[in-house]
Amino acid sequence: MKRISDILRSIRPADTATILFIIFLLKLTLFSYNILPKPRYLIFLYVMLLISQCVLIKIKNKGRILKFVYDLGFPTICILLIFDSLEWIVHYVNPKDIDPVLIKLDYLIFRNHPTIMLEKIMNPILTDILQFAYSTYYFIPISFGLILLYKKQYKEFDKALFLILLCFYLSYLGYILFPALGPRFYLKELQTIELQGYVIAEPLIDLLNRLEGIKRDAFPSGHTGITILVLYLSWKYSRVFFWIALPVVSALIFATVYCRYHYVVDVIAGVILFLITLIVGEWYYRWWQKKC
Repeated sequence: MKRISDILRSIRPADTATILFIIFLLKLTLFSYNILPKPRYLIFLYVMLLISQCVLIKIKNKGRILKFVYDLGFPTICILLIFDSLEWIVHYVNPKDIDPVLIKLDYLIFRNHPTIMLEKIMNPILTDILQFAYSTYYFIPISFGLILLYKKQYKEFDKALFLILLCFYLSYLGYILFPALGPRFYLKELQTIELQGYVIAEPLIDLLNRLEGIKRDAFPSGHTGITILVLYLSWKYSRVFFWIALPVVSALIFATVYCRYHYVVDVIAGVILFLITLIVGEWYYRWWQKKC
């Protein structure tokens, strides 16, 4: 136990979060080997990510490029590859979608389906704007990280990176525990108006569908949790970025329901995800700082 504690103290919290989550996915894959469609691919992917992370920890200070890859490049790639791999895990280890429960909860709150209620305000210009805002999801945390690195706020960057990665991994855990497709699939037959934009909505929807596939990633809303977390961190570390990001994030969160990706309950769960990330992350980060 003491040796494990020493190891955790020797690497930054962001690395710890990544290593532990990859190990979790690797164990889950091995345990579920016979029911997964691509277990060998998943094992290879997770082992390579684990090795890459450990190698980068060792060589990160051997050049500016390697340091940038360690700080921002690899975490970004890791998040994307892990998210993509969930398509081959979630439905097979937990095949029962919770969409019916989420639909009932939304209906209890609004006495109707929110995505159907929003048909009253739909128009092509608004759809274009909100679909674009929704698509900025990954660019917002990356942009924030680049600003912190540019301003040489390295301590703030390390903490922000840890909290953002932790929020991503907790959202992925939520997808495994509570698989949900979202209203764009479950409520499709009830919608009376198709989502249509003038220029960019349809191409962006098609692109996201091709890139994301069917992940059962509606609950909790990672879009909500991550972007609120970035707003919180930017309020602390970069007020200019906060004011720039605020309208985009506000539109993004509204777009999660308007564009039929999420139920309102998912958005509420995304806010809870943010709070859990903050509580758990701050506790661990304080422990790590005291031990270093």
